[in-house]
Order: sequence, then structure tokens, then C-alpha cells
Amino acid sequence: MRTGEQAQAMTGARFVDPKVLARLNSLELVARTVVDGFINGLHRAPHLGFSLDFAEHRGYEPGDDLRRVDWRLYARTDRFYVKQFEADSNANVVVVLDVSASMRFGSRGMPKIEYGRYLAASLLYFSHQQRDRVGLVTFDRRIISYVPPSAKHLDFALFALDRAEASREGELAAPLLTTTERLRRRGIVVLVSDLYEEPDRVAAAIRPLRFRGHDVIVFHLLDPAERDFPFDEASSFEDLESGERLPVVPEALRTEYRELVRRHIEALGRLLADSRVDYALFDTSVPLDFALFRYLAARERLRRVR
Repeated sequence: MRTGEQAQAMTGARFVDPKVLARLNSLELVARTVVDGFINGLHRAPHLGFSLDFAEHRGYEPGDDLRRVDWRLYARTDRFYVKQFEADSNANVVVVLDVSASMRFGSRGMPKIEYGRYLAASLLYFSHQQRDRVGLVTFDRRIISYVPPSAKHLDFALFALDRAEASREGELAAPLLTTTERLRRRGIVVLVSDLYEEPDRVAAAIRPLRFRGHDVIVFHLLDPAERDFPFDEASSFEDLESGERLPVVPEALRTEYRELVRRHIEALGRLLADSRVDYALFDTSVPLDFALFRYLAARERLRRVR
């Protein structure tokens, strides 16, 4: 009979698909890039760790080792501070997952929200394997769940992913601003969303995170039907967030729709690149391991060029 703790761990762990992880580990480039480059290579903050050379103090965060608390400084200030030392490559890695109603859409059996959960869990798992402090934010119009980054919070993050539901209308600006205010220490922030807003509003919503010094990666999830508009019969289309229904004759709109989507994706890529934000488009019909491989390979090429 399973204990409650075991059941909770297994519930969250279902989002770390063993087949996906097995394939990732079998690919030489991904194994090298994920373990030695993708995670460690993203660590652009100063390297701080456990050597004998003291670097600085920082505010205590939930999950920090109490042995690193400077108790003398606490006696003087009545505040908890943690000692940091040179040479540690660990970083805060926080995945920010959009759980707004539009993420429920899925034309081929896997909704965007489910794909996003697998993606988020895989990134958290690999980061945890690298001994990074991992955290999670889920949001629609507001923050739904917040797991602060910690070396001990992988199970909590997976459990929050398991409970995430896409049901309400969403927006980016307010939740990302709240996230920026909560993440006081610089780190890696990965936004996973279908980005159903104008490109300039998306870029403006992300800008505070970059201003605070975070390394920001945006994974843009789209269902293939959202890109290709393969519908043939005239029917009513429903906005999953507002509930509004609109009669549409697909054949008359297909060419214009595809052009609008193409321009939307191009504008997102351009504006985010201008803000020094990594942007990658993920088609939910592509297996997650292939999608990650393609992204990591592209990032590896860019690093070589730089």
C-alpha cells in the first residue's frame, strides 16, 4: 500500500515521461548540451558556491540550508542572511506556465496545457539534476500557484503542475510583474505560453524580468490547427477564454489567417530578440523530445556563432 507521500510523488512524476527522458539521454548532442551546456550554459549570474572564498550575503529564501545562515549578522540586524562563496554554478531556474483557458485547445489529442506540463516538468527535472534551485509559477490573469526556487522543491513543483487547470481568461502583464517582484535573486526564467496577445504587449510584459537581470527564455506553444487552419466546413468558432462565438467560412479566411499568424510569430521573434530574450516556437504535434532537441541544437549553433 502506498503512503500519501509516495502517491503524491507519483502523481506529479507522471509529467516527466520516462520515454521522453530516455530518448533525450540517448542523443549525444542533447546529453552534452542539456547536462553540460543547456543548464550550465544558461548560468549567466556570477558563480557562487561552497569554496572557502566568501563572496557576499543574500537574503534567506525558503529551502536554503540553515547551516549557511550568518547568525552573527542576524544578531545585529534581526534578519536572516545566507553566506555565498565563489565557484558554485547553481542557479535559480523558474518555469512560468500559462494556464489560461486558451491553453485547453488541442486538435490532435494533446491540449497545449498538457504539452506545456510535460515541457515544464522536463526542464525542472533536468535543472534539479544539475542541483539548480527550481521553482514554478502558474498563471492566468493572476498567479495561481507559486513554488519558490529551492533545491528541495521539485516535488512541490510537480504536484502544482499536476493540479494546474486551464479554465479562466488570461493575460501576461500583471502575473509577470508579480513574478518579477517575487524573484528577488537573478536567475533563469522560462515562460511557457501560447502568447495570445499582441507582440508588443508580450514584449512589454517580459521587459521587467529582463530589467531585473533574469535570463529569460520564451517557449511559444501552438497547436498545428492554430497555424494551418485546416478546417473546411462553415461553422461557429468559440473563443475559449471569452466564450464568444463567431460564424466563419474557413475557405474564405484561410490564406489571410495564415498570413496573420506568420506575421505574429515573426514579430514575436524580432521583438524578443531585441530584448535579448530567447524565443522558440513549439508545435504541439511534434514529440517533446524532438522539439527540445531542435531548440537545443539551434541554441548550440548560436553560442558557437557568438
